[in-house]
Amino acid sequence: MINAIADFFQRLFSPVVDVLGVALLYFHQTLGAPWWLSIVMLTVIVRTLLFPLTVKQVRSMRAMQDLKPEMDKVRAQYRDNVQRQREEMAKVYQERGVNPLGGCLPILVQMPIFIGIFYVIRQFGGTPGRTDPEYPSFTEGGILWFQDLSHADPTYLLPIISAVTMLAATEITAKNVDPQQRWLMRLLPIGFTVFLLQFPAGLFVYWITSNVVTLVQNYVIYNHGPGRKSSDEKKSGGKGGTSANGAVSVQKDRNPNGQQTPQEGESDPAARAAKAAKRKRRKKKK
Repeated sequence: MINAIADFFQRLFSPVVDVLGVALLYFHQTLGAPWWLSIVMLTVIVRTLLFPLTVKQVRSMRAMQDLKPEMDKVRAQYRDNVQRQREEMAKVYQERGVNPLGGCLPILVQMPIFIGIFYVIRQFGGTPGRTDPEYPSFTEGGILWFQDLSHADPTYLLPIISAVTMLAATEITAKNVDPQQRWLMRLLPIGFTVFLLQFPAGLFVYWITSNVVTLVQNYVIYNHGPGRKSSDEKKSGGKGGTSANGAVSVQKDRNPNGQQTPQEGESDPAARAAKAAKRKRRKKKK
């Protein structure tokens, strides 16, 4: 049953498999690179071609963050009318020119490539117990402790390295999302690696290289590109933000004794009234 499903998807993604297979053969046979390096070179080129989509994804995420105050306002205003809530949110997206699905585009493009690489490895290195390798040298084209690219890494070092590099790459992005989403992003590398634990070593060569490239791209985007925070955001980060109407929200600060600071009391009319009443009671006692 599993093999039948695998064969079905191989036929479905055959155009992607053919293109990736030709590119991999070019690096190995024409340029003379070993198989593992050919996979690395192919991955770097693919991720470089997808870099504009990654930049677009970050811009879409930033636009969604900027719209969050308006979205919260719409949700609160039409809390009991889900249909009207959706209509008003769609209207805001249209007016601002924001596509809520724009952040999913790179993932949708990368998945067929990831699946295609998997089937190229199955084709070149064979399937243990089912098919012979199309290129026998592929089973000896690895490096260090993983010489056979068509079999799983018996030491599980490749899956661990994959999880660590993926976590490092997502950590840069996690700093720019809601805290509730951060832990999901941090748990994703673990779940993803456990799922791929028994996959061929050649696939992990692709995935680890892709994670390293993502790490570099994220660093550039979030420190020197569209994902970089403005000076105002850095100053206000963690101490309140700006509301939709431009008013600055005030964070409540307390001293070590748990009492409100003068800044908080001055900004809260109820606190000022309570203090005035307290002073009057003290005067009466005197």
